[in-house]
Order: sequence, then C-alpha cells, then structure tokens
Amino acid sequence: MCDTCGCNITSANEHLIKPGGRLSRTEGGREAVTVLESLLSENDHQAAHNRAHFDTHRVLALNLMSSPGAGKTALLEATIDALGEDYTIAVIEGDLETENDARRIRARGVEAIQITTGSACHLDAHMVHDALHRLDLTGIDILFIENVGNLVCPASFDLGQHRNITLLSVPEGDDKPAKYPVIFRAADLVLLTKIDLLPYLKEFDPARAERYLRELASDVPLLPVAATSGERLEGWFEWLSGEVSEQRRRTEEGGTVRPAIQPDGMHLHQGEAHHHHSHPTEGNR
Repeated sequence: MCDTCGCNITSANEHLIKPGGRLSRTEGGREAVTVLESLLSENDHQAAHNRAHFDTHRVLALNLMSSPGAGKTALLEATIDALGEDYTIAVIEGDLETENDARRIRARGVEAIQITTGSACHLDAHMVHDALHRLDLTGIDILFIENVGNLVCPASFDLGQHRNITLLSVPEGDDKPAKYPVIFRAADLVLLTKIDLLPYLKEFDPARAERYLRELASDVPLLPVAATSGERLEGWFEWLSGEVSEQRRRTEEGGTVRPAIQPDGMHLHQGEAHHHHSHPTEGNR
C-alpha cells in the first residue's frame, strides 16, 4: 500500500490502528512496514468476506477504474438505459467529495450508494463492506463499483469484486498503458472510451494504445466504445451478459473468481515495478 501519498490509512480502516485496535501495537523496529503489511492483509480478509457475500446472493461485482473524467459514470448511464430491463443493477460510487455521480445514477431509477473517501485516493474493502450495510443485494444481478478516479492506487486493492475494468479515454492519450502499467495489468477488460472524439484528436492512435497494452503481456479484450453517442456499445453489453452468465454458473457450482489484483501492493505504491501478471483463478475459496 502507499506510504507516500497517505492513502494506506482510510476512514474505514483507521479503527484498526487506533488505541485498542487490532493493529495498534506492532513489533519494535519495523512498525511502519508491519502496519502497512497488516493493513493490506486485513483488506484482503475483508475483500474475501465481501466476495463471499456477493456469491451468496449470486451478484456479479465489477470494479471500474480510470483517471478522472474517462467516462465511468456515462458508461454506467448508457448501460442502465440499455440493460436495465434485463438485469437489476446497483452501484457503489467512490469519490473524494460530493454525491454528483450517485445522483446521476439515481436519476435513472437505480440504487446508488455513495462513498466519500475524503483524502483517500481509492476505495478499499472496508469501505465497500460499510456500503453493503446500506444496500440490499437480494435480486441484484450486477453491482458496479465505481472507484475513485486514479490510475495508480485502485489496482492494488481487492474490494471483493470479481472483475476489474480499466477505462482509457481518447483525450488522455494513447500512451497511458505504458505510463501506468500496473492498473492496465490489473484489468480483466479494457474499454477505450470516447471514440467519437477520434476525428478531432487525430494524435490518438488506437493501434498504438493496443500495442502498449499487449507489451504488458496482457491478452484481455480491448473494446472501443462511446457512451454518449452509443457507438459500438454492443461488444461491451455482450461481454457483460457473458460475465453474468458465468457468475451464475460459478455460484451454482460453489465456486468464485478473483480479479487480476496486482500483488505486493505496498511495493507497487513505492514505485517498484512488478513484472508478473496474476491471472484470475476459479474454484472454491
């Protein structure tokens, strides 16, 4: 986790290190490292609990990650409009401040639980667990978790989700997979968003963006979409429907799936490159 930007301690896990908390006392000589490693372990334990909760209710949980303004909320709005009659959808919204995005989702008749993280630049499993106390999962098919806009920290934290989706928008530039490899290695699906702007941003080369992605040894699907115009959304909807079906099959068999969370999150946040991509595995957990 991050000991440079301060995101290792959040409002949802700080009780663990306060006096009387489980991690309030650490081994002498390595206090900072011990606390960070212990917080990551506690996060993973909570994430496993969240995932078991989702599986019990046969809910597919998806984590949306991107930089700010890449189009996560617009994608959700278009998805709700297209699939809202086929699937029951709920959303957990993560932002540093405001409920603006949650209000946009609620305006479409979908329940949205807002998490305001304050200074934390990502969601963690404890935050998601707290949000679940305000959300009845009965009858929900898909839970979208819209993470805080950030191309670094969200990749290293398991929330209990089944899949990670990373968005890359045309205005950001086609070199983002090369500049921020961790979050693209963590993706189970990459969506190239705002492709309706390609005629105006000619410097963006979709083929170059894909080459940078493949150079990370990633073979995940890369789907171009434009949420506001509705262009080429069919591939995204097909992928989503397939994942819902797979989640139903897994839960019937008593299995689960974990997303491509990047291990050693603390070291990744300290800038140490991690060269091994961990693929999701299925089975009983």
